[in-house]
Amino acid sequence: MDSTSTSRRLPTSQLLLGAIVILVGVLLLLQTTGLFPTRSLLLYVPSLFVLVGVWALVQSRFRNLVGPVVLIGVAGAWQLVALEYATVDQVVVFWPVLVIAFGLSIVLGQYRSRVRATDDAYTSTFAAFGSVEKRNTSQSFAGGDLTAIFGGTELDLRDVELEERPAQVNAVALFGGVDVIVPREWNVRMDVLPILGGASDDRPRREGQHEEVDLVVTGFAAFGGVSVVD
Repeated sequence: MDSTSTSRRLPTSQLLLGAIVILVGVLLLLQTTGLFPTRSLLLYVPSLFVLVGVWALVQSRFRNLVGPVVLIGVAGAWQLVALEYATVDQVVVFWPVLVIAFGLSIVLGQYRSRVRATDDAYTSTFAAFGSVEKRNTSQSFAGGDLTAIFGGTELDLRDVELEERPAQVNAVALFGGVDVIVPREWNVRMDVLPILGGASDDRPRREGQHEEVDLVVTGFAAFGGVSVVD
């Protein structure tokens, strides 16, 4: 059994997040209907979201930083306040850490692009209050970093060839949108962490699909979306 097959059996951060939201809903329903007291259990809900953030980091091999770090920081602070280890005023003063994490993600994306983009095998785009469209025709595409803030970015991969599978694209959409255009026959795995945002593979379904994963799309979407299209 190869590593790709094994990784496909592991739950994605999206699946884990959805399961936790369902669990929280069940606990709230039991509490509000009086069927079972769950108030003490609800105190530890923030720790579950910390778990989602850590899992997202591990799943992306620490390439996807912004979303997981933001989620871990906010949920961790929420947990401290819920357990009365800290007050709201004490944790709010650390909000600039989130800005630092976002900046580091952008810098690291540019660094990865410089050291691996000698033959355009790695693509980096950054769109703020505007749009950026790029087309990659590399015969050895490896991956990319796409960031959209109050804007949109698009990466066209229909003409690329892959030497090693899967390639990996990290996408960050903050009040914006990221579109990744891929060949229709590609098997794409979405592992984007959506927080008040969306992530989807919008290609039409096909009767047959090969098992090997061609592309993994990781990242973070807040008040925006990440889409795979053909």
